[in-house]
Amino acid sequence: MNVLVACEFSGVVRDAFIRRGHNAISCDLLPSESPGPHIQADVSGLLELGWDLMIAHPPCTYLCSSGLHWNKKRPEREYETEQALQFVRALLDAPVKKIAVENPIGCISTRVRKPDQIVQPWMFGHGETKATCLWLKNLPALQATSIVPGREQKCWKCPPSENRWKVRSITYSGIASAMAEQWG
Repeated sequence: MNVLVACEFSGVVRDAFIRRGHNAISCDLLPSESPGPHIQADVSGLLELGWDLMIAHPPCTYLCSSGLHWNKKRPEREYETEQALQFVRALLDAPVKKIAVENPIGCISTRVRKPDQIVQPWMFGHGETKATCLWLKNLPALQATSIVPGREQKCWKCPPSENRWKVRSITYSGIASAMAEQWG
């Protein structure tokens, strides 16, 4: 399949699909942190190129519950939230047969539609919690592959740093492998 992994700089999901024999390309405004097929650009210009599957990870800064409280303290952020929601709608409406949009719990659920599924890293071999919503089009819900003990909130314990947002946004490899195995 021709797979577009939108808004991914890490290459984790892209590489999981490549390992399973698919033609997968990641696209992000940032360069890829992992060697492989990557387009550094706004993904909007690539949505109509005949992809079989798109997995999109739109930036959650203005969408996730943990950041939305700032909109009341900084009203100018409300515009950014509206722009982010418009981007999510464009991804969900892209002319791609199979689509998965991934994001943490936030306003997509109330402003666009409820997610089709919420997964946790501990369902896929990582003893951690990080609720991840999936909005699906023509794809089945992911089935857990390796339920493990441990419910550490490692993602939330990241110390403040310049790259904290990057570390927190990377897809867990177990989830990426399940996507490639079950959706590929």
